[in-house]
Amino acid sequence: MTKEIQNKLDAGDKAFHEWKTVSFGDRKKLFKKLARLLEINSSKLAEIITKEMGKPISQSVAEIEKCALMTRYYANAENVLKPEKVETEFRISEIHYAPKGVILGVMPWNFPFWQVLRFAVPTILAGNTVVVKHASICFGSGNAIEKLFLEAGFPNAVFQNLEVDHEVVKEILEDARVKAVSLTGSEGAGAEVAATAGRNIKKSLLELGGSDAFIVLDDADLEAAAEGGAKARLANCGQACNAGKRFIIQKKVEKEFMPLFINEYRKYVPGDPTDPETDIAGMARPDLADELEKQYSTALENGAEIILPLERISDTAFMPGLIKVKPGNPVLKEELFGPLGMVMIAENDKDALKLANDIPFGLANSVWTADRKRQKFFIENLESGTVSVNRETSSDPRLPFGGAKSSGYGVELSLLALKEFVTVKTVVGE
Repeated sequence: MTKEIQNKLDAGDKAFHEWKTVSFGDRKKLFKKLARLLEINSSKLAEIITKEMGKPISQSVAEIEKCALMTRYYANAENVLKPEKVETEFRISEIHYAPKGVILGVMPWNFPFWQVLRFAVPTILAGNTVVVKHASICFGSGNAIEKLFLEAGFPNAVFQNLEVDHEVVKEILEDARVKAVSLTGSEGAGAEVAATAGRNIKKSLLELGGSDAFIVLDDADLEAAAEGGAKARLANCGQACNAGKRFIIQKKVEKEFMPLFINEYRKYVPGDPTDPETDIAGMARPDLADELEKQYSTALENGAEIILPLERISDTAFMPGLIKVKPGNPVLKEELFGPLGMVMIAENDKDALKLANDIPFGLANSVWTADRKRQKFFIENLESGTVSVNRETSSDPRLPFGGAKSSGYGVELSLLALKEFVTVKTVVGE
């Protein structure tokens, strides 16, 4: 570990011992300033996102606006960390919530501001300090976020961006000054980080990959489902963990739904990411496009049928593809991180549920049906951290977000996130 990183960990640890003494109310005041800075600088910050990872500028602006919305939510949050009195026979009987210290965030490139702030805002509001290892193509985003915290008036080293390679993460996490880690990324990266945290008896929060089901039943609003399905798969060029990736269509409506879906899908034509009218551009890196092509070929080799071909038109851009896949295809055990969707046909509700659950992932599923009993059946039986009904999946600052199975563990967003990186302390006595 370099001397520079050592110094930053020292600074983060020193800042923590001062920051934890700042009242919850005073911390919130600074987050109000941060939210305002995000709002007034949304265009400039969005340009950083588009330049670094190629997201269409309109979606980059929307990302910054969502960050501001989330930050303002926490700036107005109830203090759920104040001591709780518990009725017992003792004179003193309370639950306290103590911040842990310096928390490491290992963050991805697909939402360069949202993922970082989704982790950092509640973690810092809870009294911790944060060091972030951002994706290598997004160091500019990480540095911009650090500058925003300082401009908002946060003490030095409450938020720090580390420009380090992935190989250094293990060493940083093993350092005694770092008390816990939050990672958003692949299943492999999550397993590696969790193993390191476990060996060092440190808490980890993991938000990992997904292969979310988008279930369309025979009583659904098919036009709305078709429009929502295309958006669910192709927003951010399909580079989202909670994107709809497997479209499970009830057989009764296959012939009616698929033309609608294909029509909506074809509206997404890659364009210039700096053009406000563009709604899909290229993938973030050429090697990611190479990997998607390999997955596409593997799927076809194992019996998948082409509905719309995945056509590569540049080093990073594709005409979006759709394939029809049957159970047993190995691609179902992987995450397709790009503009390629899979269609599966279900005989009935139980069959649709089986297809939805029969994968390693469990991040977020969407089900489209007008029937309340059918909604309840899927809500109770889908194995995922989120179930969206008659809408595509998206996160909301007011609601908890997290996964099941290989999609990770722990909670981000909502007031519950404030308790992820605290020590629950029992105080009892006479």
